[in-house]
Amino acid sequence: MSEELEQKIEKASETSVSEAKAPADVASSEDASKKAPKKHRKLFRVALVLALIALTCVAIYLVDLLLRPKYMGDVTEGALTAEYYKAYGDHDVLFVGDCEVYENFSTVQLWREYGINSFIRGGAQQLVWQSYYLLEDALRYETPDVVVFNVLSLMYNEPQNEAYNRMALDGMRWSKTKWNAIKASMCEGENMIDYIFPILRYHSRWNELTSEDFKYWFKKDIISFNGYYLRTEIMPAGEFPPARPLADPNFGDKAMEYLDKMTELCKEKGIQLVLIKSPSLYPHWYDEWDANMEQYAKDHGITYINMLKIAESEIGIDYSLDTYDAGLHMNVTGAEKCSSYLGKILKEKFSLEDHRGDADMSEYWDEVGKRYDAAKNGETE
Repeated sequence: MSEELEQKIEKASETSVSEAKAPADVASSEDASKKAPKKHRKLFRVALVLALIALTCVAIYLVDLLLRPKYMGDVTEGALTAEYYKAYGDHDVLFVGDCEVYENFSTVQLWREYGINSFIRGGAQQLVWQSYYLLEDALRYETPDVVVFNVLSLMYNEPQNEAYNRMALDGMRWSKTKWNAIKASMCEGENMIDYIFPILRYHSRWNELTSEDFKYWFKKDIISFNGYYLRTEIMPAGEFPPARPLADPNFGDKAMEYLDKMTELCKEKGIQLVLIKSPSLYPHWYDEWDANMEQYAKDHGITYINMLKIAESEIGIDYSLDTYDAGLHMNVTGAEKCSSYLGKILKEKFSLEDHRGDADMSEYWDEVGKRYDAAKNGETE
């Protein structure tokens, strides 16, 4: 075969292959052009679904906020827990406990008289494990020099009431600590899912909504003074039912377990723990309980102060003038007396710093003090 013939055959072969490929390339191009719109439509559908999901979540969240109790009316104590996160931090003293702390001690008096920066993490019928977890929660943000715990709640060894649980726990920021606090506190019939999604618990409040729910839908008033709940009314102490005999002078296992946990947590963090019994006359504080606390404090090397024993003789409490509800809790004059007495002990025993020379902290407390004085004098903002 001649060289010229070979070249012709090779050229014809290349042309044949090229012609054979051309239709395939055209088909591939056409398929790509058909797939492109399908891909765009699919992405659009995904984006639309995601947008609808996001809008649904926002709508549920807004409805959830609307239906939750606002605690801005007659029962304001449920707003106390969340107020901690808005306060000036780095506290010298942190109180934890029930109404015998948040109504019986004035944080403003502690500041004005001793320069002590304090906060009260208290709540209505706050149980000992709730106090423990509120302390644990606070230690995520700061480490105070002193923690003061009121021991009356040791009388409760089991969860008591869902409404009080909600007031203590709903205002906590979500964390493992809050999860554990809820688990320890739930009464029979309560479910964790209702705490995670409050709308499941409060969905039936539609027919209970008032103008207050809309007013405080997104923002609430500050109702305390660094956790102190100020009352100005005066109702002299009255008669109380006689104390029932104790079946068992010892506190329950669960209550003591969490007191032990609080003691160990404070030791681990280098915090001084002070146990107190506030000078409230009721519920009855038994001598046997008092003896148990004295022994506990001795065994663990911590301070215990029964202010009930010395309320009149050393603190200067006048139960005809210094209580707003017949001796159950202090009004503002009683709270200031309790704070003056306890503050002096804390200042001297633990060498707490006087922060009144700190410009930023003083500015914060000046604002708190203005609100305090206005409330004390019956002025409305």
